[in-house]
Amino acid sequence: MKNIDKYLSLLGDEVDGLLLTSRYSRHYGAQFDIAEGIAIVTAKGCRYFTDSRYIESAQNGIQGFQVMETTRAVPYSKLLNDAIAEFGVTTLGYEEDYMTVAELRRFEEKLDAKLVPMNEKIAGFRCVKEPYELERMRKAQMITDEAFKEVLKRIHVGMTEKELAAELIYCLLKKGGEGLSFDPIVVSGPNTSLPHGVPGDRRLKEGDFITMDFGVIYQGYCSDMTRTVALGYATDEMKKVYDTVLKAQLAGIAVTKAGVTGKQIDAAARQVIQEAGYGQYFGHGYGHCLGMEVHEMPSCSPGGETVMQTNMVSSAEPGIYLPGKFGVRIEDVVIFTDDGCEDITQSPKNLIIV
Repeated sequence: MKNIDKYLSLLGDEVDGLLLTSRYSRHYGAQFDIAEGIAIVTAKGCRYFTDSRYIESAQNGIQGFQVMETTRAVPYSKLLNDAIAEFGVTTLGYEEDYMTVAELRRFEEKLDAKLVPMNEKIAGFRCVKEPYELERMRKAQMITDEAFKEVLKRIHVGMTEKELAAELIYCLLKKGGEGLSFDPIVVSGPNTSLPHGVPGDRRLKEGDFITMDFGVIYQGYCSDMTRTVALGYATDEMKKVYDTVLKAQLAGIAVTKAGVTGKQIDAAARQVIQEAGYGQYFGHGYGHCLGMEVHEMPSCSPGGETVMQTNMVSSAEPGIYLPGKFGVRIEDVVIFTDDGCEDITQSPKNLIIV
């Protein structure tokens, strides 16, 4: 089934059209990425509107939609109302998670159709990946692995976290990334106890842990990866914590398969950390799904009640964070299968000392 057909399957008693405003849903439906635009999906026709900056690319690349240009004289509202009238639309499902209150009010004021929130259903198709999506995610993860291997050669005493972050970004783009999944987290020493710390001016020292959390976008799909390495040497306590986190991740991966809940996967990893005496220092969930966005639903967390399905994709990232001392996180990305999972992150998980 084509992605546009998935959207068409939502039409019925609740709505007779969809208003796609987010870049993710437009990309998913058209299977072509345009930075700005609006699309309308109806049983009688589908149209995609964008402006002069993107119209040529849209006309050349978008399939399944009639592509039309918006101008100052012909704004989005005019194009949408023309389609609403021509296709007999009375109700439009919209993506409330991606729309501001001001945007919603403008649409409600200007459009000749009732707006119905439908983000969960519209975005829900992206939870289970098609084969082509999985291939793009494998490629994105391969780029990330190659960048990690390269950046290890660039780490040295005296460089700042910001400098290391810059080297990492260079490696990610040099290896084929088309953009970043998110701003990389690069922290060192006591800053590694901050799960989402921001690279700063602290200079790397012998005996530091260095945590790097990073990913790229490849053909619209994200990778995500975290590795914690030691600079020069690691103390016995550092090794113990690292080993605990690794065992927790492996325990989570061991129970990861279609048919289990995210809560069950989280519990398997969390039990290892709790039994080692570090339970209070693991505050976030074990993992999150990803795809076109680096954080998608459902999640593998203590509240993750969703039963995971084949070809869902999730991170596997337990961590231990000791305030004022150091932290460790190890993150891979896995694809759910009927009888287990495929770990598409190939970088070594053993403690690396650079």
